[in-house]
Amino acid sequence: MRPLIAAACLSAACLAPALPVAAHAEEVGRVGVDIVGNDIVVDAFADPLVPGVICHVAYFKRWLYDRLSQGNWFEDPSYSAVDCTASGPVTVGANVPDGKGGQDVFAERQSLIWKRLKVTRIVDRKNHALIYLAHSTQVTQGSGKMSMSVIPIAN
Repeated sequence: MRPLIAAACLSAACLAPALPVAAHAEEVGRVGVDIVGNDIVVDAFADPLVPGVICHVAYFKRWLYDRLSQGNWFEDPSYSAVDCTASGPVTVGANVPDGKGGQDVFAERQSLIWKRLKVTRIVDRKNHALIYLAHSTQVTQGSGKMSMSVIPIAN
């Protein structure tokens, strides 16, 4: 039985999409939510391909007591928020891919195996905008939880 479980875990890791360019995040805030130790964490990261863009993503981090009392020990909730700002001139070069599917610029595990919090960049050249979408890779309670930030870009 153990070899089967190990093989399933390895297969899952191999099927997880790789991030071609992932930003490194730095924790800039942690707000206590309740007396059992649950927190809202705020991380900051620079877009690795678009100079001049800084994003802040907030997500919920469950503490051990909450995990034990609520069950579902190995994952955090899907809720997240993102906001991005121009910290200087924003340059969207030819190396930044277009396409409706966008490109992941940040990811962090929210569960032991499957669930990840992602921030995806979508370039809307027609409307002169960069869209940053925070979302979970797992649908929760029948719907995806997401947040969005838009930065104007020059023609």
